[in-house]
Formats: sequence, C-alpha cells, structure tokens
Amino acid sequence: MLLLLGYLFLIVWGIYVARRAADRFGTFLAIGITAMIFWHIVVNLGMVIGLLPVVGVPLPLFSYGGTNMITTMIGVGLLMNVSMRRFMF
Repeated sequence: MLLLLGYLFLIVWGIYVARRAADRFGTFLAIGITAMIFWHIVVNLGMVIGLLPVVGVPLPLFSYGGTNMITTMIGVGLLMNVSMRRFMF
C-alpha cells in the first residue's frame, strides 16, 4: 500500500506541475510524462493481478528494467525542471 501511495503522490504531483507550468510546452511535457508513468503503473499492476496479458512492462522506479529505469528517471527530472521553471523572469 505504501508503494501505491507513493505512485499516487507522484501522479498527483505531475498533474499539479502541469497545471502550474509557465507555458504550454511545460504543460504538455508534464502531462505526457505523467501519463507515461501512470500507464506503466496501470499496465504492470494489471499484469500482476491477472487482468491484462503479460507484456513485460516493468513497474516504474521499482522493477529493474534498464532502459525503462533511465527513461523514468529522466522523466521525473524533467518534471522537476518544469516545476522549478514555472516563474517567468
């Protein structure tokens, strides 16, 4: 349950960043990264529960997926950058 709450926090934070972004590109970037992470979580949990066929999608930031781990970490870094750059100078 703690892991699922952590994922819920990550998804809600991504939506919050998208709503508070300074420009349209930041909004679309944040929505895209959040959607990518959300669907990876949904597909993996669906496979584990047995509702979806097994396709080999690792759980973000938890399962070792090599390239997927790097991609997810880059996505979270981009979310942090959009969050940091929300003020125009």
